[in-house]
Amino acid sequence: MPLTRNTRFSLKSRQAGKDHLTEELKKEPIEQFRAWFDDAKRNHEYEPEAMALATADKKGRPSVRMVLFRDVSEGGFCFFTNWGSRKGLQLKSNPYASVLFYWPKQYRQVRVEGRIKKAAAELSDKYFNSRPLGSRISACISPQSAVVPDRIFLEAMHEAFSKDLGREDPRRPKNWGGIILVPNRFEFWTGRENRLHDRIQYRKGTKGWIVERLAP
Repeated sequence: MPLTRNTRFSLKSRQAGKDHLTEELKKEPIEQFRAWFDDAKRNHEYEPEAMALATADKKGRPSVRMVLFRDVSEGGFCFFTNWGSRKGLQLKSNPYASVLFYWPKQYRQVRVEGRIKKAAAELSDKYFNSRPLGSRISACISPQSAVVPDRIFLEAMHEAFSKDLGREDPRRPKNWGGIILVPNRFEFWTGRENRLHDRIQYRKGTKGWIVERLAP
């Protein structure tokens, strides 16, 4: 993939013996993530909040899918799902996950690993109630990841639930809500010419975050 104007740099512009990228990074990785995420939005990346979520079952068999990152809440990365879905059940049996953000216009990606926990009910209620009505109804009626006979079955469930609901607002189902990935490792990657990519790792230590450069 070619580098964009924003990501090109010349090694000649760097002083010998200086690691400017590391010097420019923020001490806290979440703050560094916020800075890059804001850059992605300003540069009109397509769906900058899209992230690949990797989970594994209790036997270690992996599974990955795209989900929407919503915010850094309660000290971690928050997304929402049906807890009875495949990813929800995997996270229940193996409460560790990894997420990946990729912003091609800037030739950047961020990897985050850590342990997961359920978000507070208040946060889940607030987000659920902010969603469009159709999305809330879908969350109420969908047996996410379960086998269903056809699309007509889903549409009939949606229509029947909407009719029974009338003018009332749907309530958040008990099996739907937020999940927080509490990070213990970050990797910030920037593509560079000649495949000498920049890879900076934040690793959780006993006294705070340890910042290290990784070979490309």
